[in-house]
Amino acid sequence: MPIHPLWLVLILVIVLIIFGPGRLPELGGAVGKAMREFRKATNDLTNEVTNATKPEPQTPAESTAKGSSSEAKPSSN
Repeated sequence: MPIHPLWLVLILVIVLIIFGPGRLPELGGAVGKAMREFRKATNDLTNEVTNATKPEPQTPAESTAKGSSSEAKPSSN
């Protein structure tokens, strides 16, 4: 649901009345910093989940080492 432009103007006028024109740049900077930190935390969490669910690629040395250890050893009877 998009925000109607009239509501946006009304919210900006109320913020201007509450905080005054002198504190608006400080308030805008704080909001911008909070949004950057939130976006960074979201991206970090997404990357962690993606990396945790992704299977690890095997190198050729690992695949041969695993193959030789899983082979059945002949029994000496």
